[in-house]
Amino acid sequence: MTPTENDGGPPEIRAATRLNEAPEPGRSLGAGSPLGADERPATQHAAGDNGPLIRRIRMDLAYDGSVFSGWAKQPSLVTVEGSLEEAARLVLRHDVRFTVAGRTDAGVHADHQVVHFDVPDFVWEGLAARRAKSGDGQSDTPEQALVRKMNGALGRVLSAVAAPLRPGARGAASGAVVVRSARAVPSDFDARFSALSRSYTYRIADGLERQSPLNRTTSYWCRQPLEIDVLNAAGERLLGLHDFLSFCKPRPGATTIRDLHSVRFERNDQGLIEARISADAFCHNMVRSIVGSCVLVAQGARDFDWLDSRIETPARDSSVRLAPPEGLVLESISYPADPNEWGPRARMTRSRRPER
Repeated sequence: MTPTENDGGPPEIRAATRLNEAPEPGRSLGAGSPLGADERPATQHAAGDNGPLIRRIRMDLAYDGSVFSGWAKQPSLVTVEGSLEEAARLVLRHDVRFTVAGRTDAGVHADHQVVHFDVPDFVWEGLAARRAKSGDGQSDTPEQALVRKMNGALGRVLSAVAAPLRPGARGAASGAVVVRSARAVPSDFDARFSALSRSYTYRIADGLERQSPLNRTTSYWCRQPLEIDVLNAAGERLLGLHDFLSFCKPRPGATTIRDLHSVRFERNDQGLIEARISADAFCHNMVRSIVGSCVLVAQGARDFDWLDSRIETPARDSSVRLAPPEGLVLESISYPADPNEWGPRARMTRSRRPER
């Protein structure tokens, strides 16, 4: 998959759900029911309710995709989601399930990824209490404690995975995921469906003089030098609200209609080409297909009429080239500034795109 340029998996627990008993360590929290359009959960226990409150937690992170077989957990493979779940199990002593803003494929990186998960309130508040009991004279907020503990646990999890590597290479694997922030959010926040837009950068090393062993896992090595003006002219023809079936691998029952906000190519200080691409959301393989198609036009292998026909007559065929995953980075995800808009935004997005 690429992100997957695909915008997450199905959302998990929607409501702040009260349980009849505290879950035991290692036990899954299960799933709750969606909130009604006008409901907003309490942030504290209701009077007379003895069950624990479930907190929704947002976590922002970054990762080096070259270490992983993509975002999604897969048997016998090292993935970002699998590593996060294992680290969270060590820290929280509970199983949690992550909902991600945009799933990424093997080799694809993220400088800003967002996930949410649900956890009992007593576990969340207990994160800070554990350090206070350690007697080191310091105390953390739950937010600070989770970030610190998750990064420590991820280091242990990924160091174990990197054990077969030479000693000097293990540190690179152990730092492949960094949790930057965490905070409790209203239970109608959804990392995937509350998002307004996603932005990606794709880097191309065109020509031998720009290719280095140091950028081989972060750029697409293209033998032929490319003209920036031609790349931009090609990208501009794809802007707007279209059916991008020609540029993505559709999922059963899901729409391929997307609003492509911008496609812009330019050279950075190292001489590499950087494509900056943003949209309301992306289908599976969409970013890499857009870049690959623009490169075909810049190489003279296809013309502008061909590119126009991909939009005018959407269809899956072998003429669209999929650019390699290494050059792709999920750069940012934007959400409404007002938390009161997170729930309405999620409900609107779900109504337009199936959750599968």
